[in-house]
Amino acid sequence: MKVILMGELRGKGGEGDIVDVAQGFAENYLFPNKIAQPATPGNIKQLEQRRRNIEKREAERIAKAQELKSQVDGKSIKVDAKIGDDGQLFGSVTTTMIADALKAQLGVEVDRKRVEHAAAIKTVGRHTVTINFYRDINAEITVLVGDVEEPEPEPEAEEAEGEEAPAEEAAETPAE
Repeated sequence: MKVILMGELRGKGGEGDIVDVAQGFAENYLFPNKIAQPATPGNIKQLEQRRRNIEKREAERIAKAQELKSQVDGKSIKVDAKIGDDGQLFGSVTTTMIADALKAQLGVEVDRKRVEHAAAIKTVGRHTVTINFYRDINAEITVLVGDVEEPEPEPEAEEAEGEEAPAEEAAETPAE
């Protein structure tokens, strides 16, 4: 059954897209929740008239998602959890805990359903988590669980470069 989406439907499409779905899915979920409407000739004609507004909203959503991605991509957040003697957690780090830590530490509010990780986080250490902001706009963050410290290699590398330069100049001066 062809339907017109009224908003984003993960895995199917975005607002204004005409997609093919099972009839039961459309009648029992999409239509009652006002996520979609039937793709009748009249509804398709109305869609064409609204297309400019839909494109404008889509551009705003993409711009906001890109902005949020730039704020969190590659950053680290720390999540506190109860840890046993062998480095195992009592329970696991949930998507809600990650979303709350993002809001508290980086000031970015993310829906917990947008936080994706391959397996449950049940051990101490560093874990990479993907956050899907909108459609194919994803950011990767590092979740630090337990007493793991963040690395600071950049300042040490700058100091090392700064120290090497005068040593090279001193070595060149006597040769002249």
